[in-house]
Amino acid sequence: MEGLQFFSEEIDFSLPSIETTLAWISSILQSHDAAVESVNFIFCSDDYLLEVNRNYLQHDYYTDIITFDNREYDDDPLESDIFISVDRVRDNAQDRSIPFEKELHRVMIHGLLHLIGWNDKTEEEKQAMREKEEACLSLHPDYK
Repeated sequence: MEGLQFFSEEIDFSLPSIETTLAWISSILQSHDAAVESVNFIFCSDDYLLEVNRNYLQHDYYTDIITFDNREYDDDPLESDIFISVDRVRDNAQDRSIPFEKELHRVMIHGLLHLIGWNDKTEEEKQAMREKEEACLSLHPDYK
């Protein structure tokens, strides 16, 4: 899908299986009728994302992902910068005893789900979001 791009910031990281990941993300977005203008996944370190969190959200803690929705209107095509801490994803994968790539894909889809309208503020929303993440992961060819 055009408009999906991958970058790294201050770390040496390349997304494994780019073609498979692009096809998977595209199929999920298409199933939600989500048009894309530009979605940039920026892979970075814990320290880099902590600075983003401090500077833009005034939060002083580590996180695995920050999704910026850059659309002017909710019904515009998706336009976003999604920052992902590779360090945090690696730690979370180890803590959960799951492969790094699976946790990375879960975090990536988490950001996209926010863009298409899913929230995780309440416990009920968090549970629904986790179920949706799992449903999306089950569509990935590596996890079928």
